[in-house]
Amino acid sequence: KPQLLSEEKKKSNHIASEQRRRQNIRDGFQQLVDIVPTLASSRGGGGAGDSAGGQKSEAVILQKSIEYIHLLHRQQQELRVRIRNARLSL
Repeated sequence: KPQLLSEEKKKSNHIASEQRRRQNIRDGFQQLVDIVPTLASSRGGGGAGDSAGGQKSEAVILQKSIEYIHLLHRQQQELRVRIRNARLSL
């Protein structure tokens, strides 16, 4: 028969779970900062959206990431057109 957790243990488990969740979110935002050129190149630059510690706000990280994804998508479309045109000219 499984033992029930005490209220203190439940609270402790919940706190630990929430801390892991928050760390995973921080890690994800850091990965975006590392990958997106406009974020990686302006680390600690004190630009718009920087906090006092030089870190970008989550909103800025998400917006710059979206812009970068759009840029990559446009570049991919352009490359597909170039490939198609190159094949047609053969």
